[in-house]
Amino acid sequence: MVTLSEVARRAKVTAATVSNVLRNREKVRPETAERVLSAIRELGYRPNLNARALAEGRSSTLALMLSNIANPFYPEFVLAAERAARREGYFLMVCNTDDDAETGRAYLTQIAGTLAEGVLVLNTDIAINELCESAALGAPIVLSLWEHPEAPPAVPCVAVDFSHAGALAAEHLLELGHRDIGMLVGDGCGGLQDARATGFREVIRASGIEPDNAAVLEIRDTIDAGYAACMQLLTNAPGLTAIFATNDLLAIGAIQALTTLGRRVPEDVSVIGITDIQLAHQVRPALTTVAINTTAIADLSIELLIRLMQKGSAEASPAMVLGPQPTLVVRESTCRNTKAGTGAGAKTRKKAKTKVKTF
Repeated sequence: MVTLSEVARRAKVTAATVSNVLRNREKVRPETAERVLSAIRELGYRPNLNARALAEGRSSTLALMLSNIANPFYPEFVLAAERAARREGYFLMVCNTDDDAETGRAYLTQIAGTLAEGVLVLNTDIAINELCESAALGAPIVLSLWEHPEAPPAVPCVAVDFSHAGALAAEHLLELGHRDIGMLVGDGCGGLQDARATGFREVIRASGIEPDNAAVLEIRDTIDAGYAACMQLLTNAPGLTAIFATNDLLAIGAIQALTTLGRRVPEDVSVIGITDIQLAHQVRPALTTVAINTTAIADLSIELLIRLMQKGSAEASPAMVLGPQPTLVVRESTCRNTKAGTGAGAKTRKKAKTKVKTF
């Protein structure tokens, strides 16, 4: 491996001059900087980032810890966060916990403050107090996509009003004349997506619909789980004319199940989700959903993390930044209910099975 000293000898300058060129070229005379850069190109020199971090007491790397990289939402968030970090001169290291809290704790212990100067955390089973303790010992930590802006955590975060997202979904289905509505509520590594469900329930109740007019299933946050749950939901409540899912993966699984059952989407059953992942507009019929501005949230998260790093973790007080409001995106999976007023769902609903409940 080519060393910084070898570059200095080739360029006939000191090692300190080479270091200055790499950090801030404006500090060095243009002709000297060009000589150093030429030597770097000729020798194929690559800086040792770990050595630089050790020498400077800081790293040029940020870490993003997420629960399951197989979930299509996370690669989309990673792409946006990586671009935001790169604009600020940082590399982004992705740490996948595979839905395991112990793996997440190991990442925080081994990476925060050493390989990474700051850590961005998405949906984790690690308790908030543990994140606070880790931040106090090492690098600043920002929790992104916090779902309860009305109750800020004791760690800096970027929050999204997911309750409003659920409310938008409910308003859309009600405007289309749906009254017999099923719910698929995701339960991922970050916990039950209850804020989305709560926002949906509040609007449904405010419309005067009796609580027993909406069956609910709480399931894992995957397409396969959405498929299986929808099959069960339609067995328990065959008269449903619409299904609300707290994320797009469950909604896509529901569309697949309805196709298997011979139900047309949206003519027989409308389906709506939340998030607006890329798959939402790629499936057929294209999914109506409530969009979360992933790029803006990633930008805000990286911005907050770098601000805390510059301020110093010892001085940084907990802060919450509210992301953009969710927006309704109407596509092909929802339409007006032609069975409105028939009460078909209430008449045909069977007794709920295990894990099915009404609100």
